[in-house]
Amino acid sequence: MNQETIDAFMNRRMLHICEVCGRTEVLTPQEAYDAGWDYPPFMGSFGIVSPRTCPDCMMMDTVWAAITLKRIKPDELSQQQKQTIKRIIREPESILVEEEE
Repeated sequence: MNQETIDAFMNRRMLHICEVCGRTEVLTPQEAYDAGWDYPPFMGSFGIVSPRTCPDCMMMDTVWAAITLKRIKPDELSQQQKQTIKRIIREPESILVEEEE
């Protein structure tokens, strides 16, 4: 994703979902970053598996950690982890919130 595309999403409200505890918040990327979320585009990149966590959770419990640090094979991931990967791959479209007119 190029910088122009990323810039187009900077003021859009997105659903931020903590993959560890399930907490959800609708925030702009800047609001999320300021609140301590680990979420693209400030932390990681859209469409790339990396931690998606709220300010209270640790990245060691994410699907990224399961794959890269714990070396869990894809077929051994939980259904929740597989769904997280599907959502991440479709970002940012999969987390955009429709703007009210």
